[in-house]
Amino acid sequence: MASAMSTLRNWFWGPLSPLGLGIAALVVLIDQAHKAWMLYVYDIAARDIVTISSFFDLVLVWNRGISYGLFPQESALGRLGLILFAVGASLALAAWLARVDSRLTAASIGLIIGGAIGNAIDRVFYGAVADFFSFHAFGLQWYVFNIADMAIVAGVVGLLYDSLFGGHKKAGNPPNM
Repeated sequence: MASAMSTLRNWFWGPLSPLGLGIAALVVLIDQAHKAWMLYVYDIAARDIVTISSFFDLVLVWNRGISYGLFPQESALGRLGLILFAVGASLALAAWLARVDSRLTAASIGLIIGGAIGNAIDRVFYGAVADFFSFHAFGLQWYVFNIADMAIVAGVVGLLYDSLFGGHKKAGNPPNM
């Protein structure tokens, strides 16, 4: 049993795991607290579109699919599939997190894990993801999103930045032979 625990620890725990998983936990906490406030205190469901500015509204949209409402899942089996996908992706990201040596990469992975888990929690309790933020301009409507979605996007941007400019993998002249 001790050997199995050691193997799991080797797979899912590394020097920057506390940073990444701490950020993930913080994202889940903020995301779920905001959703609870919007649903039960502010009662966004009882309101129509709440105009904040000429380009930003608050509105409740239940997203039964994935990003941008793609692949909507109305059945319990479909929702379970999306939940399992989020859990599987989070485990794969945690295994990657255990092997990284960049704080930016660790933080970015944490943002993505936190966002995925935050949205998976919605699917478990509500059957869909609660989205609230709607940006629009010049007759164009962007998709409606939430804090978990923002964390996922920020995490992906961080990973892209680190992979392009992080310094640990800069292209250069080949070593002298």
